[in-house]
Amino acid sequence: MFQATRKPNTQRTVVGMAELIYHTTVHNIRKSHRNALAGLAMNLVQTLIMIAAFYFMFTLLGVRRQAIRGDFMLYLMSGIFMFMAHTKAMAEVVRADGPTSTMMNHAPLNTIVTIGAAALGSLYLQLLSIAVILFMYDVLWHPLIIDDPAGAMGMLLLSWFTGVGVGIIFLSAKPWFPEGVVIASAIYARVNMIASGKMFVANTLPTYLLHIFNWNPLFHTIDQGRGYVFINYYPHFSSWTYPLYVGIGLFMIGMIAESYTRKHASVSWNAGR
Repeated sequence: MFQATRKPNTQRTVVGMAELIYHTTVHNIRKSHRNALAGLAMNLVQTLIMIAAFYFMFTLLGVRRQAIRGDFMLYLMSGIFMFMAHTKAMAEVVRADGPTSTMMNHAPLNTIVTIGAAALGSLYLQLLSIAVILFMYDVLWHPLIIDDPAGAMGMLLLSWFTGVGVGIIFLSAKPWFPEGVVIASAIYARVNMIASGKMFVANTLPTYLLHIFNWNPLFHTIDQGRGYVFINYYPHFSSWTYPLYVGIGLFMIGMIAESYTRKHASVSWNAGR
């Protein structure tokens, strides 16, 4: 009776949504490990293992001379960092709480918040891992020289954004085909081990191979990213606008599909699982 009421306005709604996304992001980061440092360490180990594996593979196969003229380790890391940002973003968004999750019963939580929190949590861990690895490399191994750090960071963020778009597509289909989406997302991540183009540069590929990889937005961001990292490499067969448009398209289609799923999904779908 004597309770004061506040009229909702756009500014208060945006601030409240941002605060909710922040707290949900922190919860997602600490969901697997109660200690935040443990989660960062696991991500660091995964990235370092992939870098080491590709380094020894390139060395054993004797294909290091085919890489870009410059720092070979930076060549490897530039591709792996963008691959990890894309794949991890996709995986985290797919694992986000959907409309059939019991967490959706707690207002004002909604799928927009869980998707945003999953995407931002993935980006936070990747950026922190990259910063630690590059710092260690610069101090312990070799001075770090990046021709255009801002451009390279832009391609990293674009790789993450396209991964978020792919993840939303999978998430919107997850309530309808839960097992199929898990398998499809795993296949997509495995295919990108080769289709991302992180093991080679586009300028050295023959035309028939370019047609095989050109569909992949991650192929473009990695190749463009190396153009910003190395002063003596200019990508001729890739474009940063293509992954930008693809990412926006995937994001819009995914949000439309997610909205449809949210309106028609039933919590009872999870009753037998």
